[in-house]
Amino acid sequence: MEIKKIAIIGAGLMGNSLAQVFAANSDLDVVLRTRQLRDDRYEAIEKNLDIMIAQGAATEAEKKDIIGRIKFETDLKTATADADFVIECAPEVMETKQDLFAEIEQYCRPDTILATNTSVMSVTEIAAKCKHKDRVVGAHFWNPGHLIPLVEVVRTEHTPDKYIDATMKLMADCGKKPILCKKDVPGFVANRLQHALWREAFYMVQEGIADPATVDDACKYGPGLRWPILGPMENSDMVGIQLSYNIHSYILKFLADNHEPSPCLQEMLDKGDVGFASGKGWQEWPSDEMEASRVRLREYLIKSLK
Repeated sequence: MEIKKIAIIGAGLMGNSLAQVFAANSDLDVVLRTRQLRDDRYEAIEKNLDIMIAQGAATEAEKKDIIGRIKFETDLKTATADADFVIECAPEVMETKQDLFAEIEQYCRPDTILATNTSVMSVTEIAAKCKHKDRVVGAHFWNPGHLIPLVEVVRTEHTPDKYIDATMKLMADCGKKPILCKKDVPGFVANRLQHALWREAFYMVQEGIADPATVDDACKYGPGLRWPILGPMENSDMVGIQLSYNIHSYILKFLADNHEPSPCLQEMLDKGDVGFASGKGWQEWPSDEMEASRVRLREYLIKSLK
């Protein structure tokens, strides 16, 4: 199936990033649905592009073309009526997403693909109120959506190949790296991997094995340097299946296997230490260090794009 028009529901952080991604493809028309048509509605997208231009990852001409292909619309029916692909960036509230898709379904064609950008929620459950559950897919972009290549395309038990194939192709045509999650499981692929690592990291701090900064350094200056080009499966093959088996036979029984959040998280919440928002979480964060952290991430991702 051919996809020419994209409708994005929700003009927040992710919605603006997704609009930028799709509008960078000259073959697509993009509608970004917002509740209020503000005078500064393009500001967030322009800021993203200006940062990329300053780093040499985009041009003024590209910025002009991208902005020119994005149209804002307040009416949900108008935004979705003739769309080939609709993706929602609504709050992570199950009922909100269910009701949104049930409403959109009244306006769009029966073969329009309805995608959810949820990071962890069941796509099957999100589609529960839809008549055509087969055309609901997961398409999880990672924040910042315009810089991180990964998009997790999630299949439900109702989804035929034609909708998965069309979604995978759309993401690839927009310069993304789509991966297929064959089963609709909580956390999909990447978040399951990420939070398995976080669980062990939190456990090591909880048990006094290492302090938070040391845990971060262990990742950033050790295996983290390999991760952009060497995933765990390839790494296992590289060192050998026998060594992988031998290591796991010894070490797995010593790793964290808790099924509840780390007690450290609750202790910090009780004290009001909520991370960057309060200036303290696992570590203390003066305002200049918080900004430096954000800048480092942004510049690293832009360099990766270049």
